[in-house]
Amino acid sequence: MQIQYIGFNVAATSRTYNFRVADAAGTTRDFSVKILLAAFRDSPLRFQDGPELCHGRLKQALEAETAESPVKANLNIELRDTEDFLRRRYPRKRRA
Repeated sequence: MQIQYIGFNVAATSRTYNFRVADAAGTTRDFSVKILLAAFRDSPLRFQDGPELCHGRLKQALEAETAESPVKANLNIELRDTEDFLRRRYPRKRRA
């Protein structure tokens, strides 16, 4: 499976990151992952983090996908997703 980032769209209250996923058989599917702009204002999350955060969310969903429960074409970033990403990407430094 290959996940390709193909760009983003900006709306008044959100950014939507777009991806194309190709499987081993060559079949492609398009997905979008939306994140509210408030997530960038209310946390240390940077606009540059958006594609990586959304890619990770999509990858996680695809890994959990089953034939009975396919991944929806439109996903959303929740507060929990943002918090988990920030903990991994920017771990707090321990004081000596």
